[in-house]
Order: sequence, then structure tokens, then C-alpha cells
Amino acid sequence: MTQRYVITIGRQLGSGGREIGQKLSDRLGIAFYDKELIRISSQQSGLKEEFFERVDEQKHFSLFPGLLGMRPSLTDDFFSNYYLSNESLFRIQSDVMKRLADEGSCIFVGRCADYVLKDLRDCLNVFIGADMDDRIRRISESHNITDNKARDMIEKTDKGRSGYYNYFSGKTWGAAESYHLCINSSLLGIEETVNLLHHVAEERFRLSPDCK
Repeated sequence: MTQRYVITIGRQLGSGGREIGQKLSDRLGIAFYDKELIRISSQQSGLKEEFFERVDEQKHFSLFPGLLGMRPSLTDDFFSNYYLSNESLFRIQSDVMKRLADEGSCIFVGRCADYVLKDLRDCLNVFIGADMDDRIRRISESHNITDNKARDMIEKTDKGRSGYYNYFSGKTWGAAESYHLCINSSLLGIEETVNLLHHVAEERFRLSPDCK
């Protein structure tokens, strides 16, 4: 029977966490999920992607009890009698993650995956940060914006991710006690951080060279 395991990655904007996750998934030969979760959740629930995008961790997450902050159009027959809550959308996306994890080994980036899959035995929960100068440089280059705008983008995105994670998980985003391993990618760089996580995964899940 093929072994199934999951790696979850929380990350600061500009830390290279998504790139590290992608490279690690290629190295291990397992599936990788980040923004794709919005599309999959939309397809499997029958709800429009925009509903999930409004409460996505990438946005400025709001705790406003109106949940989505607005009612859907009264012309929409399906939603005319109620409006979706943040919690409902989170639950739908969580069910999708659990189903994907049950189907095979994979890596999830963000979206409280470590909390959602807390009952999964074979799981490695990682948080990736980086020095602010490296984060600003990476975002400035990738988005072709000034350093000041990059810093502002980093602060707003981190605030949104923190609010999302803290609210749904009841834990503290980026705190060492919330994860198995916290890494500063500035210390080793992207490639060596991937190498480190690959080694940790091999040890954690007792993977042989032919076992993925």
C-alpha cells in the first residue's frame, strides 16, 4: 500500500514559501495545492469562485459578522433566502482539503491547512519566514513595484493571513508552537531550504528513495 502523507506550509509574503512548496512537491513527486483550492472548492460546491476569494487568506480578512460583508443579489434564486458565512466557506474548503489529503500525498500552502488536518497522523507542519529586506526585494522584483509599495503590500498581506489563521485555528500565525518547524529562508536560500525540508520529510515519514 502506498504511503500517504501531507506537508502544510504557512508563510510570510515574500519568504519564497510558495516556490519552496512547489519545488518540494516536484522533488517528492506529490501534488501541490495553493490557489488551486479556490477553483476546486468552487467546482465541487457549485459556488462561484468569487465567494471563496472574498474570504481568502490572501485578502484583508475581515471579522465583520456580516461574514461576506454583503448580501448576494436578490435575483440569484439560489442565494435569495440566505447569505454565506465565512465559517461556511471555510468549512467547504476544509472538506476539500481533507478529501484531497485522503486521495494521496500532497502539499498545502496556507489556508490553515495545519489546523484543518490536525487529526492526520502523517503530517508535517512548516512555517517559512524571511528577513524583511529579502522579502521586499523579492516582492518588488516579482510585482515590478517600488520598495515602499512592496513593504506596504507585505504588511497588509501578512495582516490578512494572520487574521485568517488566528480566527479559524485559535492559534497564533507564525508562532513556533503552532508548527512542527519554523524556517527563515534567508538563512539558507530557496534551494537549500528545499533540500532541508526534503531531508526532514524523508526522516519524518521514513521515506525510501523509491517511496513517494
